[in-house]
Amino acid sequence: MTADDGLFALPEADHTPPGPPPAPAGARADAPLAVRMRPRSLTEVVGQAHLLHPGAPLRRLAEGGEAASVLLYGPPGTGKTTLARLMAAVAARRFVALSALTSGVKELRDVMNEARRHRDGQGRRTVLFIDEVHRFSKTQQDALLGAVEDGLVLLVAATTENPSFSVVSPLLSRLLVQQLQPLGEDDVRELLRRAVQDERGLGGAVSVTPEAEDALVRLAAGDARSAMTALEASADGVTGTGGTVVDVPAVERAVAEATVRYDRQGDQHHDVVSAFIKSIRGSDPDAALHYLARMLVAGEDPRFIARRLVVHASEDVGLADPTALQTAVAAARTVQLIGMPEARLALAQATVHLAMAPKSNAVIVGIDEAMSDVRAGAVGEIPAHLRHSRYTGARELGNGIGYRYPHRVPEGVLAQQYPPGGLVGKDYYRPTRHGGERDLRERLTRLRRVVRGEER
Repeated sequence: MTADDGLFALPEADHTPPGPPPAPAGARADAPLAVRMRPRSLTEVVGQAHLLHPGAPLRRLAEGGEAASVLLYGPPGTGKTTLARLMAAVAARRFVALSALTSGVKELRDVMNEARRHRDGQGRRTVLFIDEVHRFSKTQQDALLGAVEDGLVLLVAATTENPSFSVVSPLLSRLLVQQLQPLGEDDVRELLRRAVQDERGLGGAVSVTPEAEDALVRLAAGDARSAMTALEASADGVTGTGGTVVDVPAVERAVAEATVRYDRQGDQHHDVVSAFIKSIRGSDPDAALHYLARMLVAGEDPRFIARRLVVHASEDVGLADPTALQTAVAAARTVQLIGMPEARLALAQATVHLAMAPKSNAVIVGIDEAMSDVRAGAVGEIPAHLRHSRYTGARELGNGIGYRYPHRVPEGVLAQQYPPGGLVGKDYYRPTRHGGERDLRERLTRLRRVVRGEER
C-alpha cells in the first residue's frame, strides 16, 4: 500500500536443595499467602525457564555451584527474592537481607563485619540480598565493591530498574546480570491452582471457577505476588460470608482494578511512553489508546502526556496535517484548564487525531540538518542586502542595499539570494507526498525556482 492510494488523504528434573533459611515452610500461618507459598526448591519455581535450564549460571548458583555475585533485574513478583533465598539454601550459606529503602553505609559495614567473622571463624559464606539496589546512592553502591571483589559476600542484588542506568559501572562489572521476565499466563495459573490446594496456602478451603481464575490471571499481569494477593483477598471475602466458591463477582469485590506495572521514574514509564509514541507514529489508534489508558490508570501526569503529543505533532505529522499541532496544543490547554478526569477526553481525541493523520518527519529532518550544518561551521556571511539597515552608518557598510521588496511585484515572490553564499541551493525542507504536504511539495518546487532565479 502506498501513500497515494488514499489511506492518508488528509523445566526438567532438578536437584532439590534443602529449605532456605528461614524456610518458607516455616512461615507463620497468618503470613500473607505470597509468603507462605514461596517456593522451597527449584522444583517449585515457576517461570524463568530461560535462566534456570540445566547448566545455566543462575541454576548452578542455586544448586551450590560456582559462587558469583549476581544482579537480578526484572518486574515485581517474578521471583527475585525467591531465587536469592534458594542460593542461600545450599552449602551452609548464611542469608542476610537488606532493603535499600531502609539501609545505609552503617548497616552495610555491620553486615560485612559479621560476614568476615562467620567466614574466618566458621567457614560459612554469607549471601547478602539487597532489594531495590537501584535506590542505593553511588556512595552506598561503592561500599559494596571491596566485599564483592574479594568474595567476602555472595551479593544477590535485585532491581526493577535498568541496571545500566541505576547501578554504578564498577559494581555492575562485578555482577552477573540476569534479567527476569513477567510470568506467563500458564505460569500464573499454575501458581494459583497450587495455592488453592496446598496446605501452606488455602488447603482446598475454597474452589475457584474457571472464569474467576481467568480474571485473577489477567489482574496479575505476570506478577506472582499480585496473583497471590488477589486470590487471598477473594478467598477471604468468600469464606467470611460462609461461602466456598470464588467466582468473578468475588474477585471484582476484592480487587478494584488490574495491576498496572508502571514506575513513573523507571523502565516501565519509558517503555510505555515509547510504545505510545510509536503506536501513534505507526498509525494504530487502538494501540495508542491502550498505552494512553495504561499511563492514565497508573497516575501519570497528564501534562507530561500532553507535552509528548505536542512534540509528536510536529515531529511525526508536521505539515502533512497542519491541524495536528493545533489539536495537540488544544489538548494540552484543556489539561491545564480542566484537569483530570475530564481532560482524558481531550488527550484521547488528540491521540486518535495524531494516529490517523498522514505522517511526515520532513520538519524535524529539515531543522536537524540545518542545525547540524550550523554546528559544523556552515554559517557564512549574511548577504549584505538582508542585513539590518536602520541605524546610522548602516548604508555606508552596504547593509540593505539592493534588497528587493517582494510585495512590489504582483506575484509576491521574486528572485533574490537569502541564504549565505555557501548554502545557496541547499534544500532542508523536503515535503513528502503525504496529506497536505503533497500540495506543499508542488508549491515549494515552484517557489524555489522563482526565488533562485531559475524561472521568471
